Amino acid sequence: MEIHQETCGEASVRLRIQGDLSIYDATAIKVALVDAVRQHARVELDLSNVNDLDTAGVQLLMLAKQESLQQRHEMHIVAHSDAVIAVFEFLNLAAFFGDPLVLLAESEPSHG
Repeated sequence: MEIHQETCGEASVRLRIQGDLSIYDATAIKVALVDAVRQHARVELDLSNVNDLDTAGVQLLMLAKQESLQQRHEMHIVAHSDAVIAVFEFLNLAAFFGDPLVLLAESEPSHG
């Protein structure tokens, strides 16, 4: 699992998570998400390169969303991998996060 952080202005940051969002990296993920939410008024999460999302990963995303609401900051998921969408649909989480389920063009099946 890797987390890449890109500052997008004074109060905004984008985090790109690559690899597995799972219990095996829970501590590092928690620190990165909570710190980003506390330090920036707007956090964008790019989950387009997440290969696997387990319930620990879901709990961390929910924790970050709740923390953002408590801080009166914004946290938005701006891109989803197929794995993330599958878990969100299975657990009916789209409404909790309030973001449209966005797939990048390269993730869509080709029509030919």
